Amino acid sequence: MTIPRRKFLHLAAGAAALPVLPGPASAQAFPSRPVTIIVPAAAGGPTDTLTRILAERMRVFLGQPVIIENNGAAAGSIAVGRVARAAADGYTIGIGQYGNYVLNGAIYSLTYDLLNDFEPVALVATNPQAIVGKNDLPAKTLKELVTWLQANPGKGSQGTAGAGSPSHVSGIYLQNVTGAQFTFVPYRGAGPAMQDLAAGQIDFMIDQASNSIPQVRGGRIKAFAVTSKTRMPAAPDIPTVDEAGLPGFYVAVWHGIWVPKGTPADIIAKLNAAMVDALADENVRKRLADIGQEIPPREQQTAEALRAYQKAEADKWWPIIKAAGVKPSE
Repeated sequence: MTIPRRKFLHLAAGAAALPVLPGPASAQAFPSRPVTIIVPAAAGGPTDTLTRILAERMRVFLGQPVIIENNGAAAGSIAVGRVARAAADGYTIGIGQYGNYVLNGAIYSLTYDLLNDFEPVALVATNPQAIVGKNDLPAKTLKELVTWLQANPGKGSQGTAGAGSPSHVSGIYLQNVTGAQFTFVPYRGAGPAMQDLAAGQIDFMIDQASNSIPQVRGGRIKAFAVTSKTRMPAAPDIPTVDEAGLPGFYVAVWHGIWVPKGTPADIIAKLNAAMVDALADENVRKRLADIGQEIPPREQQTAEALRAYQKAEADKWWPIIKAAGVKPSE
């Protein structure tokens, strides 16, 4: 049927007068409500501390409140699952260290795929670990600690943030290197483990320096070494493992940010921009440096860099963990 020209013009004019409906949300419209960061660790631990420092600045950039939700159960695997099941709209994001987003894949029967069910946002920071002990432990140096552990098989106790956590895997590595045997005491996060170490309930920990240094400074525990090639600017008096007699025992814990798979690219870009802004802020940089967190170069603060790093770490650590037979019940 042919529409007469006069009627067509009338219809066209009516259509032009109709209100324009909003299209899909874009990066410019995001966020329009609070954003929740899921922390797969207990409150007070190094991951929680790092998150709260970053969140303060992210609130300014995003213009919305940033809510922090903690759950350190099952080495953080439950919290990471919450991110995997969340709506892919940018309002639920996950922060975590390589234990949560790499190591757990070799230990737990997860309902999600760590490498394929998330979209990376940004690599955040790297933190060497520190080998620390309770104040009344007989050993005064790292060499003495190793000797004491070797002389007392099964009697020493190492606190960990849970089965398969970086602290646990580092302890397995220490056993492999030295031949010492000691008991692992798992906690729901590094924060509770550190509390018991300071109280003298466990003998030692291999823990993120950001969690240990404040306790060492306060005189509540003692430090034997940092697991890096160079001394930390935040704690220059603590020797490296090379200097302390355990050469090559390098372990660092890195953190990243992820969102559920399918999150729009423009929203990921907005979240990445918020993180880049936070990592460039002078106050944030100082506070992270004070607890031993090392910020990656700007070119590594990308989603692509995090994706490649996560895959490389899985290729490195999964065979080691599976060979050790680490189980969630440990």
